[in-house]
Amino acid sequence: METLSPVPKHFPKVLVLRPSDVFTVLENKFSGKFEFLKAWEFPIPTDQFLSTHATSVEAMFCSANTSVTAAVLRPLPSLRLIVTTSAGLHHIDLPECRRLGISVANAATVFSEDVADTAVGLLIDVLRRITAADRYVRGGLWPVKGDYPLASKLGGKRVGIIGLGSIGLEVAKRLDAFGCTISYNSTKKKPHVAFPFYHNVLDLATNCNVLVICCALTDQTHHMINKEVLLALGKKGIVINIARGSVIDEKELVQCLVRGEIAGAGLDVFENEPEVPKELFELDNVVMSPHRAVFTEESFNDLCELMAGNLEAFFSNKPLLSPVD
Repeated sequence: METLSPVPKHFPKVLVLRPSDVFTVLENKFSGKFEFLKAWEFPIPTDQFLSTHATSVEAMFCSANTSVTAAVLRPLPSLRLIVTTSAGLHHIDLPECRRLGISVANAATVFSEDVADTAVGLLIDVLRRITAADRYVRGGLWPVKGDYPLASKLGGKRVGIIGLGSIGLEVAKRLDAFGCTISYNSTKKKPHVAFPFYHNVLDLATNCNVLVICCALTDQTHHMINKEVLLALGKKGIVINIARGSVIDEKELVQCLVRGEIAGAGLDVFENEPEVPKELFELDNVVMSPHRAVFTEESFNDLCELMAGNLEAFFSNKPLLSPVD
């Protein structure tokens, strides 16, 4: 009796243009549910790769390091979903997605608490000089030079938060508990928020000791924190950035720090990552981290579950878990 060959399974195709940490986890977890088309593994130009799979790709998986432009979208007429591992969406052409009927799902609020913790941690570090004092001790300077200089307290600081979304609100909640006076600037006034609202960042900086940047990077926010804003913050002012590096005019920030025109900075993001201005390396009033505010073990696991859930929902014709309006 002739043995019939098993019918090959056809899994939904998910396009991935560039690798990422989250994708590595997802690929292992869903190798039996989706067929991941990894563009970087094919020795042909990206446009040729896209045209080859134009009619079969219904979903795309990406991170913030993948630019999803109109030129990427237009050769993919069957594409109906983009799932991105980031909360920010500056790397995706949203107007073109809407025009083409492509849904987008993002990380939503998965990172909000962890990023807020990092923002507060950076601020405390800058004010109390924890990292600088650690270097002082490790360098054997304590017995030679004596007690480390006085630092500054957190309580009572006037903190301006730029971007009062889910991350900004978590930052406000934490700093309010420390006894800080909170005010904010956002795209519009929040109806149920009691903190004072400023229509522009210059006025906010003028009335604050600290600026915490939590806003998205857009054409409007690019270099929004310029020399005028930094000078308005003043010589005792501190900037904390856990948003995107390009929200600040980095060259002006460096100059203000070097000249002592502001008191310090806590930076998790930079304008030309992973390149960092070398002038910052010598400054004890600057605390830096390598764009890792979003990731803890817990948030990474939560993100993987959310990304997988969005893909499963889409291919099961169910509502997305974290759709972008």
